[in-house]
Amino acid sequence: MTIKLCKQDSHNIYVLHRALTQRLIKNRNAHTKTRSEVRGGGRKPWKQKGTGRARAGSNRSPLWRGGGVIFGPRTQKHKNKINKKEKILALRILIDNKFKNTIVAEDFINKLQKPSTKSVINNLKKYNLDTNKKNNILIIVSEKSDNLYLSTRNLKNVEILNAKHINIISLLKANQIIINKDALNIINKTYND
Repeated sequence: MTIKLCKQDSHNIYVLHRALTQRLIKNRNAHTKTRSEVRGGGRKPWKQKGTGRARAGSNRSPLWRGGGVIFGPRTQKHKNKINKKEKILALRILIDNKFKNTIVAEDFINKLQKPSTKSVINNLKKYNLDTNKKNNILIIVSEKSDNLYLSTRNLKNVEILNAKHINIISLLKANQIIINKDALNIINKTYND
């Protein structure tokens, strides 16, 4: 592997933390509906007077089951800017840290003519990788093929990534990483500028 690596220090951990929080903030999207946004509730449930019950104008009131939410979370724009060089540095640090658990494969599952989960499991066993739920495996390839995606979608602990779209969360979750040789060349070109 010819990736330029960085030594671990407190500055690198700070950069990793910034890159991770920036990535997680993008995924925030809590949104509840108010009484005006909930479907239904146009008709008055019962007449105003004479029933002995409390007056009610809509069955989508926050007091009712199935009604709107009072003061619930609404969609907000969260910003957390990070520089491109810092993001690339964070990915380099992670690749460096995962180097002990990384396997560079000559030709990993590029020859799949049809989807086959069994052949993927057999290929993983060649590298002494267990597909149990505790062991997360990240496969980095130069191009995602449909057959490879269909072969691995039943394996919950196996994730496939394109070499151009490596992200910090997938690298952090992975216990074992398999990189194709073509993908390694793409990683070197992309992250060694």
